[in-house]
Amino acid sequence: MKILITGTAGFIGHNLAKKLLERGDEVIGLDNINDYYDISLKYGRLEDTGISQKEIEYGKLTQSSIYPNYKFIKLNLEDREQLEKLFKDEKFTDVCNLAAQAGVRYSLENPHEYIQSNIVGFMNILECCRHNNVKALSYASSSSVYGLNKEQPFSTEHNVDHPISIYAATKKSNELMAHTYSHLFKLPTTGLRFFTVYGPWGRPDMAPFLFTKAIINDKPINVFNNGKMERDFTYIDDITEGVMRVIDNPQSTKTPYKIYNIGNNAPVKLMDFIETLEEKIGKTAEKNMMDMQPGDVYSTYADTSELIKDMGYKPKTPLKEGISEFIDWYQKFY
Repeated sequence: MKILITGTAGFIGHNLAKKLLERGDEVIGLDNINDYYDISLKYGRLEDTGISQKEIEYGKLTQSSIYPNYKFIKLNLEDREQLEKLFKDEKFTDVCNLAAQAGVRYSLENPHEYIQSNIVGFMNILECCRHNNVKALSYASSSSVYGLNKEQPFSTEHNVDHPISIYAATKKSNELMAHTYSHLFKLPTTGLRFFTVYGPWGRPDMAPFLFTKAIINDKPINVFNNGKMERDFTYIDDITEGVMRVIDNPQSTKTPYKIYNIGNNAPVKLMDFIETLEEKIGKTAEKNMMDMQPGDVYSTYADTSELIKDMGYKPKTPLKEGISEFIDWYQKFY
């Protein structure tokens, strides 16, 4: 298997690349290393897989010093000419597209970034897969597509026509675009609706990271909707294992389109999550109780029955264990 993973300077992409490399797959990693959040963390992830920051050059492959079967390229998905050349030269058997402009709140003020990266970029991925004999495409969607849905747990059978952020709208668009390519060109595609992911190397714009940093440094945390929220927190290794199952068991050309939820199937109350952080860190957080933020939802809860049925897999990491691993990493890295 020779697989292209986009977003390998990102949280999930970094972890997935390591797991695939450790089992012997050949991997090409791709990322544009944008400055949406601290790029030193992104370079730290790349260094963790043997990619030296000083050797990275746009449009050029960099060889890992740790994994002989790993190369990285800095590239924008919107760069159609360079992306087409990469596909033609490398002849991938599989593609996992995890690159995207992330973040719900950021999308309220920077919507054009999401259209370019998440729509134009994904269009280029689909076209490259179509014209270069790629066996199967898996790609990141998001639990945010459920938007204003009231019925829980969220099922892939539910209607998702009511997104409440442009980020969510781009992810729903990706699913529709993939369906079109599966239907017209028999390209096997699998969309993965990730629920709140946390763990070592996590994103600094997300609650586990923000809360941990603030509590350790005796700063207040912002608790939205006065703490009356729930999230289906899912540990990074569980997410990665689910993605690998999908890569290893792609859709067939007979039924080429599928969507899965990947979550813990067990929502956690926000105040309970904060309490778990406080216990591990050994400090009580000063809390700014705030109103609901535009674009946010009150609760997420994944129905993972399809993933269990088709892939025989269900996330298993308890919250306390996952939080402990994250905070240990945070204190070591920072």
